[in-house]
Amino acid sequence: MTPAYKQYFKNKKITVMGLGLLGRGLGVVKFLSKLGADLIVTDLKDETALKPTLDQLKNCRNIKYILGQHRFEDFKNKDLIIKAAGVPLDSIYIEEARKNKIPIEMDASLFAKFSKAVIIGVTGTRGKSTTASLIYEILKKGGKKVYLGGNIKGTTTLPLLKKVQPGDYVVLELDSWQLQGFGDSKISPHISVFTNLMPDHLNYYGGSMKKYFNDKANIFCHQTRKDYLILGNSARQAIKKFYKKPIRSRVILSSEKDIPKNWTVGLAGSHNLENISYAVAVSTLLGIPKERVRRSVARFKALPGRLEFVKKYKGIKIYNDTNSTTPEATLAGLKTLSQNKNIVLVMGGSDKKLGMESLTESLPKYCKAVVLLPGTGTEKIKNNISALKNLKIVYAVNLKNAISKAIKLSSDGDVILFSPAFASFGMFKNEYDRGDKFLEIIKNL
Repeated sequence: MTPAYKQYFKNKKITVMGLGLLGRGLGVVKFLSKLGADLIVTDLKDETALKPTLDQLKNCRNIKYILGQHRFEDFKNKDLIIKAAGVPLDSIYIEEARKNKIPIEMDASLFAKFSKAVIIGVTGTRGKSTTASLIYEILKKGGKKVYLGGNIKGTTTLPLLKKVQPGDYVVLELDSWQLQGFGDSKISPHISVFTNLMPDHLNYYGGSMKKYFNDKANIFCHQTRKDYLILGNSARQAIKKFYKKPIRSRVILSSEKDIPKNWTVGLAGSHNLENISYAVAVSTLLGIPKERVRRSVARFKALPGRLEFVKKYKGIKIYNDTNSTTPEATLAGLKTLSQNKNIVLVMGGSDKKLGMESLTESLPKYCKAVVLLPGTGTEKIKNNISALKNLKIVYAVNLKNAISKAIKLSSDGDVILFSPAFASFGMFKNEYDRGDKFLEIIKNL
């Protein structure tokens, strides 16, 4: 029998809104093309910017590209719109599609609608990548047939439909944007993990934490009594504040206190103990033997770009924390690594409309020096940070210059922490590009 998803997509007129450079749009378009869909692919980036992605689509058929712009006509007379993460909440093109009663879908939620796998979703401002990846590793070592998808660099969730069988497990890291798709489809994962809620992406949400929470809440608000919601304390407080309806799923509270003191842990920081506790809670629900869970936790190391130890150079430990794009994330790294104010912090970048006071006021407590990269966010904190006492502040013109200055400010036993606390846009394509360029500079020291 032909799978339902193949019948659904064949000959459908579909507009894919957002091709991008991270691989998710590429995977969606390749998958739909092979299934015989009639595709319009539209992106505000032009052909030159998208060349790395377009080069990988040269042999795909039934695709018309509209690049450097969106057109209203591509959101009319279509069977389906698939939008990428980050499409504005008030997009006039998505509004046009809704006006024309065209279904709006997203990669991960569209997969969840067709798949008969057990979906485990993980969201939160911080910790979702580590938590999702650890759950995946524990289940794999525990003998489960499991896949990892969602907001993972270079992966696309929808094509997993070709591999996943009924009863398999799929762990999805879900950011607030991807959860918009779950909200539109009125679905939530069977097991949901909501780690925490902190200010982030407020430039996108117009300064509203309530709007940010509303997207996050899609991870649980369509669950039933047969489903499970694993909560960290921060997420529980956010639900109390913003969510006025009863939660229908079975709620499990989790914290770092749930991790036995005698366990070996391969991740540094109390925030990572919380992430581990969520993964352990999921594993317990699914009957993974405790000893296997313990061994998986001991072996699990930091993910790329998340307090990732890169190199020791002239006695200086260098860490890549490029994925820290909020003040809270950078502060967590400082608390984890600092010993007697031995950190030279490289930070700065593009403004996300977040309050930075908690970070800037704490810098003298953990750092001997701060090297600032250019950007709108850096300009925003320049006056406050310059007023700090007993802290060396220097400015760099680019990342290479920043690393050079950080090394000159460091000595044996110090730590260089690249933890920007801001978005990457302006100097870099995204935080992954920023991290890759940092690693290249460090490799050539």
